[in-house]
Amino acid sequence: MTQPSPDRSWVTSANGHADFPLQNLPLGIFSTDGGAPCSGVAIGEFIFDLQAALQAGLFDGAAREAIEAMKGGQLNGFFDLGRGARVALRERLLELLREDSSLRGKIEALGAKLLIRAADCQMHLPARINDYTDFYVGIEHAQNVGKLFRPDNPLLPNYKYVPIGYHGRASTIRPSGTDVRRPKGQTLPAGQTEPAFGPCARLDYELELGIWIGKGNALGEPIAIGDAAEHIGGFCLLNDWSARDIQAWEYQPLGPFLSKSFLTSISPWVVTAEALEPFRRPQPARPEGDPQPLPYLLDKRDQAGGAFDIELEVLLLTEAMVEQNLPAQRLTLSNTQYMYWTVAQMVAHHSVNGCQLQAGDLFGSGTLSGPENHQFGSLLEITEGGKKPIELASGEVRRFLEDGDEIILRARCRREGFASIGFGECRGKILSAR
Repeated sequence: MTQPSPDRSWVTSANGHADFPLQNLPLGIFSTDGGAPCSGVAIGEFIFDLQAALQAGLFDGAAREAIEAMKGGQLNGFFDLGRGARVALRERLLELLREDSSLRGKIEALGAKLLIRAADCQMHLPARINDYTDFYVGIEHAQNVGKLFRPDNPLLPNYKYVPIGYHGRASTIRPSGTDVRRPKGQTLPAGQTEPAFGPCARLDYELELGIWIGKGNALGEPIAIGDAAEHIGGFCLLNDWSARDIQAWEYQPLGPFLSKSFLTSISPWVVTAEALEPFRRPQPARPEGDPQPLPYLLDKRDQAGGAFDIELEVLLLTEAMVEQNLPAQRLTLSNTQYMYWTVAQMVAHHSVNGCQLQAGDLFGSGTLSGPENHQFGSLLEITEGGKKPIELASGEVRRFLEDGDEIILRARCRREGFASIGFGECRGKILSAR
C-alpha cells in the first residue's frame, strides 16, 4: 500500500497540475453565484475557501490573523502584515492540504463548503490598488524599441544607472477575462503635419511581471535595498495594453499617458515569494563595460538570489482560429531572467526619494523580451513596427491586434527535483471602439 506523501495533496487534481500544485498555494479573491467576494487559495481545479475554513476552526494564531486581515474581499490588510503572516498561513495550509494531513477527514466532511470548483467561480482583483507604477527593466525590449526610433542611440545613457519607470493609472487595472475596448485618441498619420482623432490602429500587448507591494513605508523613509524583499507581497502576470500610434504622438516630452491608461490586465492569483523560492537565481552579470549600480541599489544577497527563472508565454487566439478549431498560436516565449534590474532594486529606487509605498500597490516590470525574435514581448518588436507582418496558422496575418483577437499570457517555473508551478492565465479580448 502506498504511503501518503507530504509532497502531494489529497486534492487529487493538484498533483501534477500545471499551475496550482500543493507547492504553489497562490492567494486570490473570488465569488460564487453573485455572492460577496472572499479570499481563497488555488489548489488544483479547486479554490479552498479561507473564510469558510476560518469559521470551521481550522486556523489559529498568526495564520488566523492573516485570514482575518483579508475580510472584505481585499488582500491589502494581509499584505500589510508582512512576511511572517504569509509564512504562517502557508505552513498551516500545507498541513491541511497535504496527502498525509491528519485533518483530511474533517475537511472532506465539510466538502463543498471549503472546496469550490474554480470553474464555477468569478475572480476579482486581489487588492485595492492605490497606485500603479510601470517600470522598464527589460533591457532587450528597451533596446529593440530604441532601435526603431533612435537607430544610432537605442539605449539612453541613464538606463544602466536608473530603474526607469512611470506612474500608471490604477483605476483601469482589471482581472484576467475583462474585455479590452479599442481606445480612441490623437495620432499623427504618416506624412501629415496635423493630428487626427479616431480609433487606435496599432493596438499591442506587453508581456510583463506584476509585483504586489506588501508592507509599505512611511513618507520620507526610504526602503533600503537589503530590506526591499521584505516589502514584496507577491507576483502576478501583467499585460500593459498599448496604443502604439497614440503613444508615438503623445509620449514626448513626458512619456506614456492615454496610450497606456485605457486598460491593464493582470492574472488574479498572487503567487508568493515563498512559492517562488526554489526558482530564485543570481542576477545575471552585467556585460563588460556596464556600470555597477550605485551603492543604494547594490546588495550582495540580492545579487546572489534576487532574480527569478520564470518562463513567460504569449498566445494569440483569433476569431478565425476558433471557427477553424485551431489552438491559440504562440507568439512569444521569454523569461524573467532578462530583467536588467531586480525587483528589490525597483522597490529601493522607487522609495529612495521618500515616496510612500502602500500595501496593495502594484508594479509592472516593463516588457520582458529576450534577445531572439521568438522571445520578443510585443508585436511592436516582432513586426518591427508593422513592417514585417506575422503569418498565422489560420492563414491570417497580423501587424498589430485586430478586433476579436484574444491575447493569453502564461507563466511556468520549472526546476529539476521540484514541482513545477504556474501563475494561471491573463486573458483579454479586443472589442471594437465605441
